[in-house]
Formats: sequence, C-alpha cells, structure tokens
Amino acid sequence: MEGAARLFAGEFNQSTLSVPGEDEKSAGWVVTPSGAYCRTVFVTGALVEVQEQNDILSARLADPTGGFDLVCGGKNTGCAESIRKIPLPSFISVSGRAHLYRNGGKTVLTIRPDQVHGIDRCIRDQWIITTAQYTIARLEKVLSTLRGTSSDNRILRVCSHYSLTPGDLSRMADLVSGALASVRQPQDTDDVVQADPRNRVMEYIRATSGPGGVAVEEILEMARLWAISPESARAAVESLIIEDECYQPRKGFVKPL
Repeated sequence: MEGAARLFAGEFNQSTLSVPGEDEKSAGWVVTPSGAYCRTVFVTGALVEVQEQNDILSARLADPTGGFDLVCGGKNTGCAESIRKIPLPSFISVSGRAHLYRNGGKTVLTIRPDQVHGIDRCIRDQWIITTAQYTIARLEKVLSTLRGTSSDNRILRVCSHYSLTPGDLSRMADLVSGALASVRQPQDTDDVVQADPRNRVMEYIRATSGPGGVAVEEILEMARLWAISPESARAAVESLIIEDECYQPRKGFVKPL
C-alpha cells in the first residue's frame, strides 16, 4: 500500500511537476523539488482561514514554512462539516489527495482532505520532527544523484525538471531548519540530529570514503542537510582526526582508520 507523503508547505508550494498514474484509472502524482511523489499526503498545522462559496469549502492550513490550500467539494461534506466545527485558529491534521493544475499559466496546488482531526501542539511538533527526517532523507538521495553516485530514474527526473543544484538543496535544508526552530522543546529534535554530530559525520565518512577518502567540503555540505551547522561539522571532523578515528590522506580529505 502506498504511504502518505509528509512534506512542508514551503516545499509543496514550489512544485511544478506532475506525473500521470500507471493507467487511466490511477491518480497522478505531484512531484516536489526534494523528490517526494505525492498522491496522498499527511500534513498538520494551524487552521487559520475558512471560506465557503456555493458547495465548495476552502481553508488555509499554516505550518512554519507556509500554507496549504485545502478544498472540500460537495461530495466531501463529512470533511467540510468537520472543518466548520473547528474554531480558528486550531491545530489540525489532514490526510488527503494532492492536486496540481494550471490556470492561465499559473500553477495551482491544493489538497483535498479525506480525513481531518483536531490535534494539540505536541502532536504538531512531532509531525514537524518526523517530516524533517523524511525531507532530509530525500535531499540526501537527490544530492547522491547530483554527484553521480545514484541513478534512480524517479530522482533523475526531479533533478532534470527543477534543474537542481547543491545550492537549491541547501536552501531546502534551511527551510527544514526553520521548521525545527518552531518546535517548542528543542531537545525533541534529537531524533533528527544526534546530540554529538561526530557520530553522524563518522557514519558518513565510513559509508562514502573511497580509496582517496571523502572531501571535507562534501561533509560540510551534507551537514546542512542534517541541520548541523558547518562550524559544528568542521569541529566534529577535527575532533575525529585528533582522536584517531580518521586521518587525512591528503589536504581537504579524510578517511577512516
């Protein structure tokens, strides 16, 4: 069974790529810049606006990076009724279907809810942490593709359509960092970034080091995707060298001992 995609509004709203389904009966995907293929999505945030016109109810769901546009049609009266009963503003979770269409040359992105539930701040914060994990994992795959160490056709399609560069990935990583900053208790982000960044850095060195080692600049670039500052990542590398966990086979490169 296909799982629901988790992603931030700031990324979803940059999407311009849609991919048809497997056949005429299958729904298509909205494909985001980090490589999320979205048919169904699971998002949370603050319900901040509700409007109705004829038999269409539209709503705005805000997360720390932007807002999702929710649309409930006449056939979705259950979700529409649920939204009507929720006071503004309130935290809610939404499971629904992602849609992309073009209107007069403009890309329009919406979510059509299947389920809507009221939640508390704690659940919203946990969603941010988990969504950050998923987003970072996707960015790592994209970076591997840009470096030629992966040939996933789905990700290659994303890289080509969005003309992605490492700088684009850094900006998306900044979006993740901004979202995590809104979590009420920073210690809860330990699932995303380990307290000691040396562990994550050393794992990456062991996994990617070739005969000549791995470039320190590559480690620093990856660290941004893990929401680790370049300063902390560089300090972690220097500490690992001092502690004889790795060494420098040549300037600017490190290799595990």
